[in-house]
Amino acid sequence: MRKKIVFGTLLAILFFSFLFFFYFNSSNERKLIEKKRVELIEKENIELIEEKIESSNIIEEVSYSAKDTKGNEYFLKASEGIIDQNDSNFIFLTSVKANIDLKNYKSIEISSDFGKYNINNYDTIFSKNVIVSYLDNKITGDYLDFSWDKNLMIISRGVILRNSKSSLRADVIEVNIKTRDIKIFMYEQDKKVNLRSLN
Repeated sequence: MRKKIVFGTLLAILFFSFLFFFYFNSSNERKLIEKKRVELIEKENIELIEEKIESSNIIEEVSYSAKDTKGNEYFLKASEGIIDQNDSNFIFLTSVKANIDLKNYKSIEISSDFGKYNINNYDTIFSKNVIVSYLDNKITGDYLDFSWDKNLMIISRGVILRNSKSSLRADVIEVNIKTRDIKIFMYEQDKKVNLRSLN
């Protein structure tokens, strides 16, 4: 009889231990699953907030203009602009078009796929598929650095200048907008500018 009681007690202890162990483990697993679910929700919410913050910096149909004391004007427009989160003076542009209207001279037209515009001094970097048109000339390249204060355009990376008379390949074409002087050069001294007559 005593063996039955001891055996029953041991069996009851074992049963309750098993229940306690099972409940404790499943409770921990549930807590772990709940923690992962909460972390996932938090991560999704953070990404959504970041996306909203980033998209709130997007400006559709951007346009800027500037005019100096001599009557020269600079117009810039883009299909989209994104304010630089590190420096709000800069705006990254997409599908960029610009006009430089010089007093007593024909206008200069610039277009590119992308750009970076400084709202303080109007300096603009045009990049990818850059096209500059003025008079009978068309300059193409992949990078153009324009400074309104310095009256300077520096076109580089695969530069080709074409007009009705000739075609020219160079590393860099520098245009002084004020004096209309043009400098054409290669980075390496042993390489020469490639000029070809179209007549």
